[in-house]
Amino acid sequence: MTTNPSNPASAASRTSLGELARLFVKLGGLAFGGPAAHIAMMRREVVEQRGWIDDRRFLDLLAAASVIPGPTSTELAIHVGWEQRRWAGLLVAGCSFIAPAMLITAFMGWLYVRYGEVPEVGAVLYGIKPVMVVIVVHAILVLMPKAARSNVLRVTAIATLIALLCGVDELIVLFGTGLILMFGRWLTRERGSANGLALALPWAAGKPGVAVAATAATGFTTASATGLFFAFLKIGAVLFGSGYVLLAFLRRDLVEHLGWLTEAQLLDAVAVGQVTPGPVFTTATFIGYVLAGPVGALAATGGIFLPAFLFVALLGPFVLRLRQRPTTAAFLDGVTVASLALMIDVTIDLGRSALIDSTTAAIASASGLLLWRLRLGSTWLILGGAATGLLASWTSSAA
Repeated sequence: MTTNPSNPASAASRTSLGELARLFVKLGGLAFGGPAAHIAMMRREVVEQRGWIDDRRFLDLLAAASVIPGPTSTELAIHVGWEQRRWAGLLVAGCSFIAPAMLITAFMGWLYVRYGEVPEVGAVLYGIKPVMVVIVVHAILVLMPKAARSNVLRVTAIATLIALLCGVDELIVLFGTGLILMFGRWLTRERGSANGLALALPWAAGKPGVAVAATAATGFTTASATGLFFAFLKIGAVLFGSGYVLLAFLRRDLVEHLGWLTEAQLLDAVAVGQVTPGPVFTTATFIGYVLAGPVGALAATGGIFLPAFLFVALLGPFVLRLRQRPTTAAFLDGVTVASLALMIDVTIDLGRSALIDSTTAAIASASGLLLWRLRLGSTWLILGGAATGLLASWTSSAA
């Protein structure tokens, strides 16, 4: 089913809540590889295969999700739900994307509490990671020409990537690029050409890995469901950035300040969040289950994701208006190219961990051929990668 991508109201009247739920449950259950991979899979489904929105609108929603606290890919899913069915779509898309990862991670928490360890999933990830690299690279190659439409934006994209590779904090890159291009557009309109100024990005003062907001005491001394909810609500409301930033927040609050977790338990929790599909923020589900059982898992999950729904609900109605004004449109352009540069930076790291031998290189090559030439769906590519990884593991064990 396709809709008019330039008319959100038209889309909202045609996309069923059931279709939204089915799509995002599938994505939440298959989206391995972190936010960059989630975004790439989401684009393939909602832009290429269903035509709900076009690439320009998708990039605007990505930019909006990138500049608010919380998990970017989850917020992008919530934005898409808002575009399609407004408030009901916002809730259905977001909850459907989160639910599979939450259930899988809660099951991991049950195994951890019962047996003191989590299952070995290395063979599956061995085959899936090369596929995710290919899916993300494909999305970047399609989106970058549409995002970097002018020489200024092309040079800005290169500059942002260099800054990220040099370790500059990603939030400084995102906001700095948007604000500088917005100021450059204002100067161009008010005082003549100032394209050169738009590229003078003030990132040198940024420090790698700086968290945006310091966390305060939660006021709870025991890991009750209520305490878990408010502890994770605080984190979800102020945390920008990657899973590494989440690790820093969790260590400071739950290990050092509150003493609810040991260092070893924290590392196990983050590992589970990394190896399960869907949002990395479902690390909170695992921690909640370990500390307070099923009720704790629900409380922690609700706490860390609730701010994402609230932020998107507040921002959603204004995203289209941002594109209609030249200065705010320039801000969106800057954040968009910075977001794609961040995807490239993350993909480089993902590639290093995924393409480790001839087998993974062969998986990536075959996936690329099937994706570019035959346009095979992401679901089949991921399942094929998982099967190949398991087969390679069994072959190695038999030998």
